[in-house]
Amino acid sequence: MRVVVSGGTGFIGRALVASLTERGDDVAVLSRGKIGGHLGPRPGCCRGAGKVELASWTPELEGEWTRVVDGADAVIHLAGAGIFDERWTAQRKEILRSSRIRSTELLAGAIARAKKKPRVFVSGSAVGYYGTSTGDRELVEDEPAGKDFLATLTRDWEAAASAAREAGVRVAHPRIGLVLGRGGGMLAKLVPVFRAYVGGPVGSGAQYMPWIHLADTVRAIEHAVDGTLEGAFNVTAPDPVTNEAFSRALGRALGRPAIMRVPEAAVKLAFGAGAEVVLTGQRAVPQKLSRAGFDFVFPELASALADLVA
Repeated sequence: MRVVVSGGTGFIGRALVASLTERGDDVAVLSRGKIGGHLGPRPGCCRGAGKVELASWTPELEGEWTRVVDGADAVIHLAGAGIFDERWTAQRKEILRSSRIRSTELLAGAIARAKKKPRVFVSGSAVGYYGTSTGDRELVEDEPAGKDFLATLTRDWEAAASAAREAGVRVAHPRIGLVLGRGGGMLAKLVPVFRAYVGGPVGSGAQYMPWIHLADTVRAIEHAVDGTLEGAFNVTAPDPVTNEAFSRALGRALGRPAIMRVPEAAVKLAFGAGAEVVLTGQRAVPQKLSRAGFDFVFPELASALADLVA
């Protein structure tokens, strides 16, 4: 199978590209320029691994790169500026929107115009879709979108794939939660803090964290490529936990206390307008994945943390 992946050099993207090639797929990675580090199967991992090619693209502008989707079996779109990489100024909010919505529109348009269309377009999304006013109720995929900035952004991000859907291509939106993995994501920031004996709950600690292991994230995306999932589906573990419970579990896994609570004022100072997302969270559960027969390798937080930080 030939798969096109945008965002293939990111935290999730690298793991996905490695997994796809290890199972024998050829992958075209859309990249702005030179790529450092290794992409593709792990050295010596397997015989008959697929190949990786790099295709230059400008995600905000239409160009020759759009032809790379013609003849592909699947397109996976994970590109987008990091949500919490910088404070949410008006300029940063515009970058967050354009890096997701414009690139999705261009990819969907290219898919719609392709002579040989891919059979599936897996276009990224996030649990931020549900908003910051959901409390502790379980959130399944048919919940309405929230009304805050991140919810509106995510709603429009999913809608930007409409051209591919209208062209008859199956479109799936993985609403990805908080991904736990080595070498990046949330754990890369939290582990040093806890190891330094200054880790603990954030704010009240009552907010839910829709976590998922990186390995299950990759497997869920592949499940969408190989199966029949359509529309939005939550990519979260079946057992979301509160921030307080998560902090205690991470402390136990590292052999450290989890008593240094981070006050709300400090979170607001660090994240600005984005602090509300950190302080509220979502109790999203993977109803559609479960009904589709997906088996989690790490359904519980303790086993996931034992695998990642032991």
